[in-house]
Amino acid sequence: MEEPQAWVPSDPRSRPSHDQVVAGLKGIDEGGPELVQLLTPEGERTTDHRFDAYSADVGAEELKALYRDMVLVRRADREGNALQRQGELGIWVPLLGQEAAQVGSGRALRSQDMAFPSYREHGVAWCRGIDPTELLGIFRGTDHGAWDSAATGFHPYTIVIGNQCLNATGYAMGQRFESKVGDPDTGEATICYFGDGATSQGDVHEGFVWAAAYDAPLVFFCQNNQWAISVPLSRQTRVPLYQRARGYGFPGVRVDGNDVLACLAVTRWALEECRTGNGPVLIEAFTYRMDSHTTSDDATRYRLADEVELWKLKDPIERVRVHLVRSLGVSQDFFDGVEAESEALAVRLREYCRAMPSPGPERMFSEVYAEPSPQVEAQREEYLAYHASFDGEA
Repeated sequence: MEEPQAWVPSDPRSRPSHDQVVAGLKGIDEGGPELVQLLTPEGERTTDHRFDAYSADVGAEELKALYRDMVLVRRADREGNALQRQGELGIWVPLLGQEAAQVGSGRALRSQDMAFPSYREHGVAWCRGIDPTELLGIFRGTDHGAWDSAATGFHPYTIVIGNQCLNATGYAMGQRFESKVGDPDTGEATICYFGDGATSQGDVHEGFVWAAAYDAPLVFFCQNNQWAISVPLSRQTRVPLYQRARGYGFPGVRVDGNDVLACLAVTRWALEECRTGNGPVLIEAFTYRMDSHTTSDDATRYRLADEVELWKLKDPIERVRVHLVRSLGVSQDFFDGVEAESEALAVRLREYCRAMPSPGPERMFSEVYAEPSPQVEAQREEYLAYHASFDGEA
């Protein structure tokens, strides 16, 4: 009997059969032969002798918790997208499709570690104990991030592409200089998040150079979602991104970014390397951005619907759900409970956003310096007087 042929999406109106879907999933080269994968798109558990030990403690309850994380993070993301469309937010940066990369790596962090995000790491923020409501001010234009970075181990969002790599490198060098590296249990490490497009920025490469030269305990975590806004990965590099680490003298690993278990295990390994003095490390999470770059972007103008449809078959949440049901016998009651929790989160986010007060014009001057500055005070008084001159005008 002949093996079923994988579906070739030449006609967008066609739909693959079940056998074609399975054949296509098994035939897809997801990131190359060196890709680390512990949970296949079909929801089957696999082994990898390099990283199995770093996921050995993940049983049914732990996997259910990771599933819950991803579902709630996705629901918060979808609500943020909807709020922007309704005029409640100025912009939103979606993470749809990247939940496994962010939750897996975020849950690998310890309390003493520090994370430096770009502007899309809503899932990592969730793992660091930051409520999604605390993200809304950034996109509503009322603050730059309301959380305590020192207490949460989560730096404010960085809007300038790649700049967080320099900040993270400096912080990690400080950990090295202050002798906070060496002990596998109490040692500290830093992780820095950026996208494939940022790898074309000089700041990223400068971070690589300095981190390598000073053996900084830093995990560079690149979420390769295939598109730097409208520029495909093929225009960014001739070699897989993880292989770039070799040029700087430190290891690079490519992991299935839609596999939360693999992302957890590989990041645990990389952080342990850094805590014990063997950093830095580059992780390339091979994933896909299912939505537009931001709500100001229209991805349908530069990529094909067929490509998106193929990546839907690798959905990071669905593969965990399938594994929980088929392999671990998790009942529907659990999934219904998570779904109800996600809806309640969406309602809370929506109500919070619509009730957010609009700060007065003096707010832009109040958080500039830790101590009063005569120059800023003078500018503040001048501006407020100018602003008040318009009171009562039509």
